Amino acid sequence: MGERELENRSGFAEEVIGILRCISCRGELRQQRDGLVCTHCSRRFPQVKGVVRFVDAEHYATSFGFQWQIFRQTQLDNETSRQSEVNFRQRTGFEPEDLAGKLVLDVGCGMGRFAEVATRWGARVVCVDLSLAAEVAEENLKDRQAVCFQADVFNLPFAPGSFDYIYSLGVLHHTPDCERAFKTLPALLKPGGRIAIWLYSGYNRWYRMSDHYRKLTRRLPPRLLYALCYGVVPLYGMHRVLRKIPLLGRPASGALAYLLPMPFHANRRWRILDTFDWYSPWYQSKHTFEQVFRWFESCGLKDLTVIEEPVAVQGRRPLTAELSARREEREIRPCAG
Repeated sequence: MGERELENRSGFAEEVIGILRCISCRGELRQQRDGLVCTHCSRRFPQVKGVVRFVDAEHYATSFGFQWQIFRQTQLDNETSRQSEVNFRQRTGFEPEDLAGKLVLDVGCGMGRFAEVATRWGARVVCVDLSLAAEVAEENLKDRQAVCFQADVFNLPFAPGSFDYIYSLGVLHHTPDCERAFKTLPALLKPGGRIAIWLYSGYNRWYRMSDHYRKLTRRLPPRLLYALCYGVVPLYGMHRVLRKIPLLGRPASGALAYLLPMPFHANRRWRILDTFDWYSPWYQSKHTFEQVFRWFESCGLKDLTVIEEPVAVQGRRPLTAELSARREEREIRPCAG
């Protein structure tokens, strides 16, 4: 955390430093002018452009760093649109009264669209992203009770039992192992804390052609792919014309959508963004409720809830009194794969 956090949000900064842990030895961290240092093994974590780095590269998330540098404010809510807030409710089941005053972890924050909603609801939000999107989120949230880190979901720098709420929306399916990524998170919840995730649905078939195209498109230079994504602008117009043709128009539009999957968001900028988001990731798995429920149950989570938009699931970490004696006796670790 930088000078902004120390000057404007000193209490929050101290709270966050208190839950941070070294990713090498799990020792506590101490703030220095240029970043953080482990009090046990002396490993240093530099602060660059206001963001402390717990990784030395973006690895498989490079396209997202590029994406959110280009679309840095496209999905932020404003006076004319509350689309991100609507999506946040649909994919988490959380309400403003749930998050108000709570410490919340946003896993895969991107440019901070959902953290902006959570902070507007009164939450104190810790954001992590593997990509350079963390820099964009830090800038977008500079006047909020939020702090951003560049970190890897498979080795997060937090003490067990730190957060009241955790959410990860549209992110974990872009990791090499979605199940393992999810299973790193429940141990970070406080007893009674809640977690919600949203993943791409394994039930839908119409977008599967994009998986075949992505074998090529994910290898393209991001700037080239971004330029190609502008092709959805005339393609969207073609769909609108086709759907006005009696009898054959809608089936023709459907066949075209199957062969060339694209988003149909009314906003032109969102369509281009979502198209790039579909075709650029290196990893992009799809999942069913049956799979995700097994993950939640294997981590001991309770009160599992299917949220409005598939595949979205919410669960609760049991209170201390509900935990088994064996689990209470040992240190909380990521649940077994």
